[in-house]
Amino acid sequence: MSCEHCSEKKTIRKEEDKKKLISRINRLKGQMDGIRKMIEDDRYCGDVLIQLAAISASLKSLSSVIFENHMHSCVLKSIKEGDDSSIDEIVELFKKFS
Repeated sequence: MSCEHCSEKKTIRKEEDKKKLISRINRLKGQMDGIRKMIEDDRYCGDVLIQLAAISASLKSLSSVIFENHMHSCVLKSIKEGDDSSIDEIVELFKKFS
């Protein structure tokens, strides 16, 4: 059953952009696996925390790339089409990432 008034939001990305994002995600997964191994090996807390800080920075960087793309594509398109609801969405995103 479908609703003709509902729409699924999607962002169509170029294959090259997808590959770059997926590569970054795979590096993050690798870092997380490394931390799991450090914990299994009873590594020093300070060393684990340093790696967690690195992951946090990597995740923030990935978020920034996706956010910037969102502003230049989805939000810009929405505003050009006269739909200013994307401004409310951006405000909410800022709240979540602050």
